[in-house]
Amino acid sequence: MEEVPQGCPGTGSAQAGRGASCQGCPNQRLCASGAGAAPDPAIEEIKEKLKTVKHKILVLSGKGGVGKSTFSAHLAHGLAEDENTQVALLDIDICGPSIPKMMGLEGEQVHQSGSGWSPVFLEDNLGVMSVGFLLSSPDDAVIWRGPKKNGMIKQFLRDVDWGEVDYLIVDTPPGTSDEHLSAVQYLSAAHVDGAVIITTPQEVSLQDVRKEISFCHKVKLPIIGVVENMSVFVCPKCKKESQIFPPTTGGAEVLCQDLKIPLLGKVPLDPHIGG
Repeated sequence: MEEVPQGCPGTGSAQAGRGASCQGCPNQRLCASGAGAAPDPAIEEIKEKLKTVKHKILVLSGKGGVGKSTFSAHLAHGLAEDENTQVALLDIDICGPSIPKMMGLEGEQVHQSGSGWSPVFLEDNLGVMSVGFLLSSPDDAVIWRGPKKNGMIKQFLRDVDWGEVDYLIVDTPPGTSDEHLSAVQYLSAAHVDGAVIITTPQEVSLQDVRKEISFCHKVKLPIIGVVENMSVFVCPKCKKESQIFPPTTGGAEVLCQDLKIPLLGKVPLDPHIGG
């Protein structure tokens, strides 16, 4: 995972990508491209495109495998339970797109219309977009450098015809790297409600969540709160609770208290969820 370097001036600073602390940072070129230069016209185009989207929520995690995409999928399903609520789920995990599989949409393809790309609709009020829909096979590897990933994210935000949407949920890869900087940069002119950060209870996951929180502060991305996933395991037979990932440092609850961030809830490790 790419860590925000010590002394990072932040992506909105005139010194972004140019300060002494930026030397050796893998995101230096991306940050510098927006510092002191004309802003990317795509930022205004995306703002205009997303005027019809009421709420924009990024789902982040510091570490992979904590159930971020699973949570994104369930959040989308939950919001779409109200048939009067229009929901869009955008998967910007370019190298590991798992949303098509989780949503039961493997093998679907994106269609071009006069107003842009049409998302793949699971329900009339739930549209999905992922690079997985652009691959000829689910086993295909996406071997792209940063600029090409950034271009894909720009295209997803600018060229997808979401229509009138109540919630746009953006599922991101783990970490604080190119895809996250691109998403924040391109959405900078559009109002973003904030980020939901997913963790598991053990310290090795919480450690990376602290970095994710630091990233959000640096790029001025509001934090809606933290969700502790895989909190306890409930045996489907005897209903006894077990801690598969012991919260040796107090878990997300103590982290949220220390950093004064809302704890949105705890989700159990349930075999039915991964089924």
